[in-house]
Amino acid sequence: MLASGAIPALLSNKDQMAGITTYLWGKDSNEHPQVEFWSNPERTGWLMKQGEYIKTWRRRWFVLKEGKLFWFKDSIVTRLSKSRGEIPVSTCLTVKGAEDVLNKPYAFEISTRRETMYFIADNDKEKEDWINSIGRSIVRHSRSITETEVLDY
Repeated sequence: MLASGAIPALLSNKDQMAGITTYLWGKDSNEHPQVEFWSNPERTGWLMKQGEYIKTWRRRWFVLKEGKLFWFKDSIVTRLSKSRGEIPVSTCLTVKGAEDVLNKPYAFEISTRRETMYFIADNDKEKEDWINSIGRSIVRHSRSITETEVLDY
C-alpha cells in the first residue's frame, strides 16, 4: 500500500512529475480551465527558470493571470496550450531579488513554505517589473487579508 501522496515507481517520468506537481501545488499543472491564461494576462515575458529536477537553466515564456504564474516553452499561447508548470501565488510568501544568492545579474526568487524557485530576467527593469507584478498578485490573492485591504493596496 502506498503512503498518502506517494508516487508509484511504475509510472513514467512524465506521470511521476505530474504527480509530484499535484502533490506540491495541490492540483495538476495542466488543469486550470477556470483561468483563461491565453487572454489578457496581467504580465507576460521570457525568464530563465531553473529545472525542478535537473538544475539547468531554461528559457520559458511566463504568464501571470488571476493569481497564477504559468510557464510555457513557446511565447505563442492559445486556448490549446499546455503549461509546463504553474505556481499559485497564494502559496507564495516572498518575491525578491536574488543576485547575491545566485551570483547572477537580474536574478530573483519566489519562496513558498516548501521551496524557493529562482528566475533570471533579461535586464534590471524586467526583473523589477516581474517582482512588482508578482508581489501585487501575492497581496491580491493572499488568503490572510480582507477584500477592503486588497482594494486599498
